[in-house]
Amino acid sequence: MNVALAQAVREHRIVTLWYDGLTRTIEPHTYGIHKDTGNEVLSGYQTAGFSNSGDLPGWRLYRLSEISSLTITERNFGQTRPRYNPNDSRMGQIFARA
Repeated sequence: MNVALAQAVREHRIVTLWYDGLTRTIEPHTYGIHKDTGNEVLSGYQTAGFSNSGDLPGWRLYRLSEISSLTITERNFGQTRPRYNPNDSRMGQIFARA
């Protein structure tokens, strides 16, 4: 478990990261283990940066093994986003939730 990322989720801290060769700005909402794959994953609301789908802003699920250059910023996001589910059914175990 990435302790710093779990803390960022609980504290509503905005993160920036490289994923799939693209930079992204994320409001992290839920961090845990995917129930089907066993991978550590982060569910977040992407607000800026780039996306292969081109649809921003929006919800994304990121595999931690594919994330590089993770930076936890000093900036906070306010309330959770619409459609946030603190009991994300994709996760078999949740380490942290917003």
